[in-house]
Amino acid sequence: MSTGHDLLRIGVVSVSDRASTGVYEDKGIPALKEWLGRAVLNPVQWHERLIPDEEARISAALIELADTVGCDLILTTGGTGPAPRDVTPEATLAVAHKVMPGFGEQMRQISLAFVPTAILSRQVAVVRGKSLIINLPGQPKSIAETLQGLPTATPPVHGIFAAVPYCVDLIGGAYIDTDEAVCKAFRPKNAIRPRPA
Repeated sequence: MSTGHDLLRIGVVSVSDRASTGVYEDKGIPALKEWLGRAVLNPVQWHERLIPDEEARISAALIELADTVGCDLILTTGGTGPAPRDVTPEATLAVAHKVMPGFGEQMRQISLAFVPTAILSRQVAVVRGKSLIINLPGQPKSIAETLQGLPTATPPVHGIFAAVPYCVDLIGGAYIDTDEAVCKAFRPKNAIRPRPA
């Protein structure tokens, strides 16, 4: 891995009552790290949190990762449905400086290609300071589909990660370089840096 890339701080937060108490193994954080590990060329410093479906604790974790740790990108998994314990979107909106509705709209669009219940998902994305926070689905397969999109569909459906690096640029975070075989990041020409040798 090239040392010329910016260090990227990524927070990965799995929200689950049962996984956080050890009833079953968390699959959200490994799925996030596996996909991002393939997609991103930067050296990554991971910050993992496994917490129950409690709004105050989710908000506190997001604030800590954004304000204290200084994560460029924070991804949550789980807790975005309509059930009473699903409070991840509320906890995320509570810490937002800006709401980024396009991410949620596109995530539901991607998932609708697979299941009609995608419209029940309430995923949101927000900016807090120099951190982009995105709620992702709970299922590992859905996480990859949402991030990568459906490049072989007709017409192709863009994954949300293609827009993440430029968004992080605009809010003052690290310059994220991606492996185009996994996910081609989109930036205007004047925002593209030469790749380190």
